[in-house]
Amino acid sequence: MNISAIWIRRPIMTILIMITLLFFGIISYRQLPVNDLPNVDYPAIQVQASLPGASPEMMASSVALPLEKQLSTISGIDSMSSTNYTGKTTISLTFNLDRDIDGAANDVSSALSAASKRLPSNMPYPPTYTKTNPADQPIMYYVISSKTMKMSDIEGYVDTSLIPAVSEVNGVSQALIYGSQQYAVRLRMDPDKMAIRGVGINEVSSALTNGNVILPGGTLKGSDVTYSLDSSGQLMNAKEYDNLIVSYHNGKPVRIKDIGKATDSVINEETVRNLITPGDESPGVFVAVFKQPGSNAVQIANDVQKKMEMVKQALPQGINVSLLYNKANYIQASVDDVEFTLVLTILLVVGVVFLFLGSLRATLIPGITVPLSLIATFAVMKLCNFSLNNISLMALSLAAGFVVDDAVVVMENVVRRVEGGEKPMEAAFAGSKEICFTVLSMTISLVVVFVPILFMSGIVGRLFREFAVCIASAILFSGFISLTLTPMMCAYVIKHRDESKKNRFATASGRLFEKAGNFYGRTLALALSNPRKILTFTLGVLVLAGFLSTKIDKGFIPSQDMNQFTIRTKADDRASFEYLAQHQEQLNKILEQEPGLHGALSVVGSPTYNTGFVMVSLKDRADRTESVDQMINRLRPKFNSIPGLRVYPYNAPPITLGSRQTYGVGQYTITSPNLDLLYSAVSDMETNMKTLPGLTDVVSSLQVKVPTRYFTIDRDKASALGLSARQIQDALYSSYADRQVSTIYTSSDEYNVYLDLGKNFQKDPSVLNKLYIKTGSNMGPSVNTSTLVPLSTLGKMKETTTALSVNHSGQIPSATIQFNLKPGYALGTASDEIQAVAKKTLPAGVVGFFEGNTSAYASSFANMGFLLFVTVFIIYVVLGILYESFIHPITILSALPLAGAGALICLMLFHMELDIYAYVGIIMLIGLVKKNGIMMIDFAVELTEKEQLSSKDAIYQACMIRFRPIMMTTLAAVFGALPIALGYGTGGEARQPMGIAVVGGLVFSQLLTLYVTPVFYVMFDRLQRKLATKKDAN
Repeated sequence: MNISAIWIRRPIMTILIMITLLFFGIISYRQLPVNDLPNVDYPAIQVQASLPGASPEMMASSVALPLEKQLSTISGIDSMSSTNYTGKTTISLTFNLDRDIDGAANDVSSALSAASKRLPSNMPYPPTYTKTNPADQPIMYYVISSKTMKMSDIEGYVDTSLIPAVSEVNGVSQALIYGSQQYAVRLRMDPDKMAIRGVGINEVSSALTNGNVILPGGTLKGSDVTYSLDSSGQLMNAKEYDNLIVSYHNGKPVRIKDIGKATDSVINEETVRNLITPGDESPGVFVAVFKQPGSNAVQIANDVQKKMEMVKQALPQGINVSLLYNKANYIQASVDDVEFTLVLTILLVVGVVFLFLGSLRATLIPGITVPLSLIATFAVMKLCNFSLNNISLMALSLAAGFVVDDAVVVMENVVRRVEGGEKPMEAAFAGSKEICFTVLSMTISLVVVFVPILFMSGIVGRLFREFAVCIASAILFSGFISLTLTPMMCAYVIKHRDESKKNRFATASGRLFEKAGNFYGRTLALALSNPRKILTFTLGVLVLAGFLSTKIDKGFIPSQDMNQFTIRTKADDRASFEYLAQHQEQLNKILEQEPGLHGALSVVGSPTYNTGFVMVSLKDRADRTESVDQMINRLRPKFNSIPGLRVYPYNAPPITLGSRQTYGVGQYTITSPNLDLLYSAVSDMETNMKTLPGLTDVVSSLQVKVPTRYFTIDRDKASALGLSARQIQDALYSSYADRQVSTIYTSSDEYNVYLDLGKNFQKDPSVLNKLYIKTGSNMGPSVNTSTLVPLSTLGKMKETTTALSVNHSGQIPSATIQFNLKPGYALGTASDEIQAVAKKTLPAGVVGFFEGNTSAYASSFANMGFLLFVTVFIIYVVLGILYESFIHPITILSALPLAGAGALICLMLFHMELDIYAYVGIIMLIGLVKKNGIMMIDFAVELTEKEQLSSKDAIYQACMIRFRPIMMTTLAAVFGALPIALGYGTGGEARQPMGIAVVGGLVFSQLLTLYVTPVFYVMFDRLQRKLATKKDAN
């Protein structure tokens, strides 16, 4: 049966069906969203709770622990970790990739409600949760700054005008203000004035709570008119709070302004955010824009910029809106370059065909079939809700190199028959029938190569799912088109040419190919005569491949120059916020002088008062003389020269996993229920990791040297004076904890009111002697039965040290050591060395493990060997079914070690890591290399069965007949991967390892497969015949 016959006989039907594929492919292409990477829905939820003034230990024990116990009952949780700072708890939950995020959010909501009864009653708000995706980063960062307006006023405009406008843009999931500087009223008390007027701190707190209320007034129902009733219970600003009466002293009212001062302030005074531009610096509000999953990042960014231009016109003069970073620029440039690479690849592939055939007519066929196969794939991408991204377009670029194979095999077989004297129509019918099984075998066996990728687990599997589907779809379309359109075009396009009428190029290429074929024939005969040497050589290459796989540097996701990098800063545990701000200013000055700087946002006091960060946005790569990594390595010595400040710059990978705030690309977490053992183990582990040659910026999250003053309550004395421990703690809370005592409600928002001592009093521990608690009552100028009790007489103060933050991992106390890699050092090597250090360092009762990207790397590569095995096994099964043989599939797959060795050798020669891209490239090689074996073995089997040739003569003749299409398809695949191997374009450095692996493996295996596969065919055929003879004899 000839599948191609009907398509050759009905050319109009064939053309119309192909036009339909082209039409739907083009329509789909125009509708596909544009993104940098495939949409990876990584279900994660973050829970936040606050209790202002509470120590990290108190937050961990009284807030985090009850919440964690309740949340741990939710099904599908992969990991749970918490970070507890002063007054704040953040719990991060990551779920199985198959867990529905909306269902998980409902479970979290229920768990928070169930845990609420076990939480402190004085929490100002119940815990909240947000759905997050660690793999989904903001696409835009805006900084709204002014040198003339207060930060609270700026944020007011941002919150009421800018955020709602941006959130309305189609495709925007949310726009967030980072580090709120919202308006707040602060009441700063003076202990000296309070003591003179006989006012206790508890009186102030009570007066503020009772003096600002918002309650319904009700309704007045008259005989004719009904009135709604309201009252002026609220105080709306600092001036009104200043006049609030707290108590009476000597018959006179004591107001807030008499014992302190009410000021218009912001929520967080110990946070500084400055916009840094070349030669300038100004305070600003930071806004991040997120896109919805699956939406078009480039279109959203364009729409947001248009909307922002409209918003700017409504903002007051003096407010500057700066686009600090636009990821869409990088995405568009990267996708444009990959699309150019795709076009270039098609041209190179078609050029290879012309080089071998020397005929424009023959070259026209792959010139149509290759783009058609790729364009039709866009329709599948649309049906699967894929996007135009680096992964999917890279798949099509690589596919261009071998979707041409099917068309070349069919076309070359027809051309060979035409050159032998047959008419084009006859040659099309006979040639397509002769090669039909070969094409089906090549197509099916190549598609199944990518099936295991579909079942890769974890984030890597989700990342490369689009790659597998796109490339498999292109191959299937190629197989279909090669058996329909290609033979039809061969019948009507290819013409028989006299040798005398060939052009010079065709004549020259024909002579060159003839010489190459003659050389191959002589060397092949020599190889077939020395099978043992070939077998020994092949086994040697197999051993070499295994050896290289253990020695090559291994990585995860390569770093990319995305025109930005992050700097984390950290001062000593004892350092103050002011100290950090002064020293980070020196860092800002260094950045201001950088010629490649576009802008930067410098943040001081986040998440703790002694830490900060700087998000650095750079000019486009074409406008800079060095890459991001080169700039970081050059600036690191300058940063390290700043005294009293530890600086950790790093280039974050395209996907950053893990829930903790990171200081580098790697994270190693240590847990133990024994805190003393944990602290000791973390300290030793950090010290030992700093000695590893490939690590830099090693830092742990452990900060346990924070100076603390601990007040021990004398309960007997307090009880004798009619005071409880709660009243004493309440007094301390009101004095030092930034206590929220009230709320101001307006028509558009709500604002907090805070109570504490003035800043100058908070720095002096002796102020405790001036603080009083009032017992009894002071109800007015004529009623005073109260007594002032000095707070210092109710207990003793001692100095100690505590932790600045307390972390949990799976409800167990933990600390994380983070690190960066020195240039040229692989993540795999670093991981092995860290694990070796951990075995020697960590005592019994302490557990260590990788988190974030390092953990994803470990889990991914743990399955890669099994994935390769499954891929080879599936191909063997498919080939065995197609050929009804146990032996022939082994023969076809005999060249795989050669390809693997070639890929590893080339990666090492070019100092490339065996990362996830390169590994997928090696999987692709399995499919590419076996196609050559199929073309040889298929013809050899046919010659052996039909012409009764010996296995040696059959394979020799098959190799000589198939030499030209094998060389054509291999060179087409090599040239198809060459632009990727050269690392062309924006983001090309990430794709380069895959291209190097494919090109190296193909070139190396091509030189040897032409000899190894024939020798193995003869050896296995003779073995099969011997076994059959013994079976017959028995």
